[in-house]
Amino acid sequence: MSIWFQPIDLALLTKVHRDTLASQIGIEFTAFGDDWLSATMPVDGRTHQPFGILHGGASVALAETLGSMGGHLCVDGAKFMCVGQAITANHIRSVREGLVTGTARPVHIGGRSHVWQIEIRDTAAHLICLSTLTLAVLTKR
Repeated sequence: MSIWFQPIDLALLTKVHRDTLASQIGIEFTAFGDDWLSATMPVDGRTHQPFGILHGGASVALAETLGSMGGHLCVDGAKFMCVGQAITANHIRSVREGLVTGTARPVHIGGRSHVWQIEIRDTAAHLICLSTLTLAVLTKR
């Protein structure tokens, strides 16, 4: 059974992020299922740290982008909005080039908060980063 409140249009999700951090670092939404959402991010000069590997902050940006959008898609956007409250990231393995894919899955979807777990993997399916995002669900005014 699907957790999504509204239908998902991957092209629209990417378009909504135009002129944001997500678009500047090349994040693109690529796939979804009944209870998960995925996006890719290139590992290149935009996302490197000075030693030529993926910057941990870029991984966190991918994780928060995915988890926040996942939360948004689970609520009635006319009444509620989800905002990041806390995020942790465990950087497991480095990557120098290519593409990473983040996949967000909910751990908890409540009326006032959500908790999402985001796995970021390289093209060989190695775990690069494991992140947990807590979202506050706010009533729109």
